[in-house]
Amino acid sequence: MAIDFDAIRKKLNQLSGNNSRRNVMWRPQEGEEATVRILSFPDNDGQPFKERWFYYNIGNNPGLLAPYQFGKTDPIQELINKLRDEGSKESYELAKKLYPKMRSYAPVVVRGEEDKGVRLWSFGKTVYQSLLNIMLDEDYGDITDPTDGRDVKVMCTKQPGRMWAMTEVRPRGKQSLLAETKQAKEWLDAIPDLDEMYTCKTYEELEKIVNDWLNGDEETESSGTTRGPSTNLKTLDDLVGDTDESASGTSKYKSLDDAFKDLEDV
Repeated sequence: MAIDFDAIRKKLNQLSGNNSRRNVMWRPQEGEEATVRILSFPDNDGQPFKERWFYYNIGNNPGLLAPYQFGKTDPIQELINKLRDEGSKESYELAKKLYPKMRSYAPVVVRGEEDKGVRLWSFGKTVYQSLLNIMLDEDYGDITDPTDGRDVKVMCTKQPGRMWAMTEVRPRGKQSLLAETKQAKEWLDAIPDLDEMYTCKTYEELEKIVNDWLNGDEETESSGTTRGPSTNLKTLDDLVGDTDESASGTSKYKSLDDAFKDLEDV
């Protein structure tokens, strides 16, 4: 059997730490403006970016990749389904903590840091929607095209009184090359494999994690807080069963089914 040199290079990078998540991931810095060139993932059914769903805030785990998105059995999703079937206020409150959240990923070359090669940028729903809307705008089109695409400005700011910083994206006015042909090809061939960065735990591992968390066997963080993004959801009493009316004159959720459905859109 012929030697697979690409596999050897990949293994060498793993052993040397070149493919560690710390080296591959990029994030905008609060209070700063960066310019990046976004690339498309190859072989992604025509979609430029990739989505991954994670469970957050379960014990001391910063994020657990949800197996159900890959068609695998998933004990946490099974628990969510049981809570939905139960239909009580308590089950809703627990399900609210368990529901997975989406993160989106794009390969990027950061201008001024080209020596670091292609990295992965993880962003939330708002930035994801902004980038897709830019690409659907006929004035911009495919900003990821290595020949006719555009660089994108990324601004990260935190407003007074807000817990989280806000990230905005703005395409540059002119089309430009990703790089000269040889360098562009090297970058396009070196897009990190997202599946190497995040792998699913086994059914048994996830089952133990969630059971320990439910039973209170997990040690709390030294800071007293739980890692992971806040869902920013209201309590069930705010959502279900009251007779208040919103400013539009329509009543709030009238059933637990409506409340559970809203969780899916978070």
